[in-house]
Amino acid sequence: MSHAVTAAEFESLGAGTRLQNREQSWAEAIVARRHVSPRIVAALVRIAEGLLVAVLGLIFWLTYPQDVTAEIAAVYLPVIMAASVLTPLMLQLQKRHTIHALTLPLENLAAAAFTWTAIFAGFAALVFFFKAGGIYSRFWLGAWYLSGLAGLTLLRCGVSFLVRAWQREGQLTRRAILVGGGEPAENLYNALKTSTETEVQIVGVFDDRGDERAPSSLKELPKLGNTTDLVDFVRTSRVDLLIVTLPITAENRLLGILKKLWILPVDIRLSAYSHKLRYRPRAYSYVGNVPLLDVFDKPLSDWGVFLKAAEDKIIAGIALAALAPVMLAIAAAVKLDSRGPVFFKQKRYGFNNEEIDVYKFRSMYTDRTDAQASKLVTKNDPRVTRVGRFIRKSSLDELPQLFNVLLGNLSLVGPRPHPTKAKAGNSPYDEVVEGYFARHRVKPGITGWAQINGWRGETDTEEKILRRVEHDLYYIENWSLALDMSILLRTPFALLNTENAY
Repeated sequence: MSHAVTAAEFESLGAGTRLQNREQSWAEAIVARRHVSPRIVAALVRIAEGLLVAVLGLIFWLTYPQDVTAEIAAVYLPVIMAASVLTPLMLQLQKRHTIHALTLPLENLAAAAFTWTAIFAGFAALVFFFKAGGIYSRFWLGAWYLSGLAGLTLLRCGVSFLVRAWQREGQLTRRAILVGGGEPAENLYNALKTSTETEVQIVGVFDDRGDERAPSSLKELPKLGNTTDLVDFVRTSRVDLLIVTLPITAENRLLGILKKLWILPVDIRLSAYSHKLRYRPRAYSYVGNVPLLDVFDKPLSDWGVFLKAAEDKIIAGIALAALAPVMLAIAAAVKLDSRGPVFFKQKRYGFNNEEIDVYKFRSMYTDRTDAQASKLVTKNDPRVTRVGRFIRKSSLDELPQLFNVLLGNLSLVGPRPHPTKAKAGNSPYDEVVEGYFARHRVKPGITGWAQINGWRGETDTEEKILRRVEHDLYYIENWSLALDMSILLRTPFALLNTENAY
């Protein structure tokens, strides 16, 4: 955590030194590894435990010298399946999948041994009461029990080692920012520090009040700037959570801050710790035992991120393999039609406003290409080649973006990435649409909700970009794998409408 000067020391510093200190605090606070979701870790451990038990049971059953018949399978397989479900379930009931529990190897081993032994004891009791001892192989039971005990021990030791390493690197910790200073922020910070298992690290404070009204630090937390600075900070650092500490009574200040922050791809919570007005318990979310009110959620988190990435990589890989002959034919046509490279690279806005290089088949004459898209392509545009007109209308020029998907800076489905200098009429998009950058809370996509609803092609009017952003925001708020699949299936039919594609 950054060390901050005291308020008295801060007041004695000149403006240049203050700026230097702030830049140094930013540099220290920005350093962070990628976040690992504790929920996914816990789920993967449960899955690994169940698979381990099932695989070991199957191995010793199938390798034991006996005839594998349907009757024998009906006896052994239900027991194997039941044990593979009961083992992680019983450990879950003992709360042995929390990050805190996973870092305690001795307690983990004792819990795993007790659980696995209890399952076998229960099974042995059932066999005894139903007089089924002659049905099951004693070799299989003994080998499965001992190998399961050893396997669960090794698994838990390995997980404990890995989780502790992630903890040391801060990868399991949610990095949070306090928005607003003063007494409410100090009270909240003290509550978070004393709360157990919060898994949250407060990086710093951002406060709109000047340095003369708000001190340069909150205890050991540095004041890193105001809310305008906060937007830039989140763009360059890994921040998972913003906690607004302003009271609900400061309505105008609160609304002004939220209006700036809602475009960011982070969870935004309103502190309810110091509020005298209390809601029903289910109205709150909690960090440790500190109550917060949910304002905005990060669009994709935990399993959403994992599933979206799997969808992108699997489908993009299959699509590239299937479309390779088509892409080779297009590349040859582009090369034969005009001089210049086959591919065209353009800077566009990606996730969290990051500039990314997006690849396309070149559709313009090399000496007339517009890398910044400062001038929109129009009907019968003389800059577009003969092959270019066809591949632009059919959107075949976008196929190289499948490589962007595999590289990880594009998704198959999402808001279309816009060139950094693109305009609607004579105005940049962000000046036309309030909250325009909120569409960058997820990765941009090759196709999207706006495109299949008729809002593809040029955006020569403010109405067109307004409607496109409306559809993009609807997609972000309603994302699901089913919605992605629906968009992908409808995209080929949407491409038949070439009215606005030039």
